[in-house]
Amino acid sequence: MPPRRRGPLQTVQRETDDIKRKVDALVRDAAEPDASDRTETLERCKELQREVEEITKTLKKLSKADEPAPVGNYDQCKREEEKRLLTLYERLQSLALQLQPRDQTGGPSSSQRDQESEEENSDEEDESSEDEDAEEEVQDDYDDDDNADSGDEDSGPTATGQGSVSYIALSAFTGEEEGDLSIQKGEVLKVLSKNKDGWWLAQNSKGQKGLVPKTFLKTSSPQDSERKNENEDEGESEEEEEDPDIKSSKTSNWDTVRKAVTEIDATDVLSAMGAIPPGFRPSTLSRLLEEGRSYRASHFIQPKLSQSQLSFKDLHMDPDTGKVHGRPSRVSLTLTLWSCRMIPPPGVGLQVLSRHVRLCAFNGTQMTGMLPCLLDGDCFLRCDSESPDLGILFELGVTYIRNSTGERGDLSCGWAFLKLFDESGAPVALRTQELTVHGGTPFEKDTDMDTTSTKRGYPTGVFQQMLLARKIPKLVVKLKSVNTRSRELLNLLPDTIVGSLSTVRLLGTYRQILADALLLDRVTMYNADLICSSVLASFPDVLDQPDLMDAFRKSWTESEINLRRSDKRDINVLKQMFVSVYMGSVFPLLYSAEMPAPCWADEEVESQRARIIYSPSQKTSVETLLSSQSSHQAFDISQVTYDLISSAQH
Repeated sequence: MPPRRRGPLQTVQRETDDIKRKVDALVRDAAEPDASDRTETLERCKELQREVEEITKTLKKLSKADEPAPVGNYDQCKREEEKRLLTLYERLQSLALQLQPRDQTGGPSSSQRDQESEEENSDEEDESSEDEDAEEEVQDDYDDDDNADSGDEDSGPTATGQGSVSYIALSAFTGEEEGDLSIQKGEVLKVLSKNKDGWWLAQNSKGQKGLVPKTFLKTSSPQDSERKNENEDEGESEEEEEDPDIKSSKTSNWDTVRKAVTEIDATDVLSAMGAIPPGFRPSTLSRLLEEGRSYRASHFIQPKLSQSQLSFKDLHMDPDTGKVHGRPSRVSLTLTLWSCRMIPPPGVGLQVLSRHVRLCAFNGTQMTGMLPCLLDGDCFLRCDSESPDLGILFELGVTYIRNSTGERGDLSCGWAFLKLFDESGAPVALRTQELTVHGGTPFEKDTDMDTTSTKRGYPTGVFQQMLLARKIPKLVVKLKSVNTRSRELLNLLPDTIVGSLSTVRLLGTYRQILADALLLDRVTMYNADLICSSVLASFPDVLDQPDLMDAFRKSWTESEINLRRSDKRDINVLKQMFVSVYMGSVFPLLYSAEMPAPCWADEEVESQRARIIYSPSQKTSVETLLSSQSSHQAFDISQVTYDLISSAQH
């Protein structure tokens, strides 16, 4: 039987074990008080340092594809080897300082200065990430320094043997006068003397000397240096993997997207364990929805103030009919989610709670409007952006829970982008579109959903290419033009909004009620007093809760059946019915003490809310509202008053 082939990572592990044995033997030899062997021991130490550097470079070039056989937890094993090599290098470096001749302990040698200078240059090119515990330990370090320095300040300069004590700069300091030493955050310094006035004479790795305030320094420890080097390695890997196009894009969404791309969280752990495909990422749109209301429909349904702040940009009355004046938008269409094909599932260690699609208007740098979820049915999109790259961004997501820890999270299983205008500026054809689903985030480039299909290279045969094309993840959507009746209703809505097509009638009626209160009932346009209206105050909150909107739409449909044909087009009748149905069905549920707060993909919470919403006992009347058995939340003035200043878009 032929011997088993050894993988590259296993070879590095064996070499590291050999180096560790040599370092242990070298430390034992250096502990023996034999001055004649001191120079020979120092040469052995430097030789081992070079070997550690060569092995570290080899390790960083390795990848999982180099292994002849699958290796479990490959990334974790690789990181552990890097930490072992880093620890060995630090031991050798400290040993080399101890083995230096006595006359050189007061300052670094020329070769040592060159080596430290090269390390400092590499530190300046690759900035280390911030230590999380540094700020919490600052005050303790000040107290320790003050206590430790109380005896040294009287003695003046430090002794020659104390010149090797290292300090780390807590923050950057720029010298303002001649004799000051400018330092960078995280830089390692050697303190040569400590003066009573708090200004210490320090020397950096380049041999430059100058005065530095002691409050900017903390005592260096092996744990601090190890933590710093780990952060430098992480910073190098992040900068190598980061796309230059991502660095140059400066958008309002960048903070959230940068978290989704570079943050080390549960998703990175799951990907390293092989529990999810490599193209999966934390959900970008889910994080934007959790940040506040600026991406929700409750924000976009509000009127937008003009530049003068005295009128409305997207809400006008027709003086002849008394109705809201319709405003066409650059993009106004409806679409239907048709199917998803070949989307890789998460691993066995995750329990999927929900599969959904979120969409928004996207121009390549900024996301506008957002649909919380699209499980089925039609939806509409209106957008007035003038960007030539405007399109629709689809994010395929799952809500999961880890079986081992019970941790919940949202994953993006991929994204697809449909550009709405061609190179000449003409709108694309409204037809069925088959979109390729990409991995990563919309700000990452050329990230595959799953590397298993391309790991062995791309096929050359026609038949093989056809089979590969069938395995590519696809999202099929159908774009449709709106009919005349739907277009009239959509023109009543704000210039930018995304929503379900089944709620257009309700949104249009709400905008009419809003226009009456803001444009007709106010004494003057300068009046910004609170408006007493429970509908205007609470309907935006209902708009963000799909189950309450479904209940409202159901009650609206039941009441609309009893209307005559002429009443269905009478806006005054529709406004009265809107207020009556809303106050009788949804408003009491919104502030009911028995109703739990909405929680996406929580089966227990959704079942409890459904029992309360669709219970026959929930048919509200004046008697039930005033009954002692009916419990509601504590009254707040915001439940019945509409604040124009805080609600309108500025």
